[in-house]
Amino acid sequence: MDSDLREAVDLLRAVFERRKLKSQWGTASADLVNELKKDFRIPARYRAFLTAANPVEVESVTPVEKVRLLAAEKLREGQVGFAVGEDGVTKVTGKDGDWKKSWVVVAISSLFGDPYFLDVAKLDAEGDCPVYVGEKTEKGTWRTTLAASSFASFVHILALGMDLAAGFGEAAFDEGDDEAFREAFGPRIKSIDPAAVRAKHWS
Repeated sequence: MDSDLREAVDLLRAVFERRKLKSQWGTASADLVNELKKDFRIPARYRAFLTAANPVEVESVTPVEKVRLLAAEKLREGQVGFAVGEDGVTKVTGKDGDWKKSWVVVAISSLFGDPYFLDVAKLDAEGDCPVYVGEKTEKGTWRTTLAASSFASFVHILALGMDLAAGFGEAAFDEGDDEAFREAFGPRIKSIDPAAVRAKHWS
């Protein structure tokens, strides 16, 4: 992993340890990661993440959200219900508002069921791409919001949220804490990802 991603992962792992919350990390095999690259065009930085810090059981918990990162072994399964149906038929149609071929789910909201996904069509010079969160509308189309400008930033934001949540008791979902947490979270994110703050998913 490069220094930016390694720093973000180290911060996330450290906050789990500090708060004595369970997490399990592993290493994905090169063969599996290469298969995922071929099937989903996942970028270099995300491949490095899976190779060095595969999130076997990792779920961030704050008063407003729970985000479960998908392990490499679960990545194909994680696309079901979004890119493909339970019957294996693609949901990618090319129509506005439908799921896009370049969207790869890498995490799920355990609270709301919303997918967090890479848009691999927006690859940057560092071999990374932005992370969005999708919400299904009443019309059955997808409304998307930027969650992080890069995957490295996404992991960093999860770490910042977990750290801030330590001041909110057990960080269980509590509507009463929602506004206070979001008000405190926004300034922390702004220092690493101003675009994510402007998108207002977290704050």
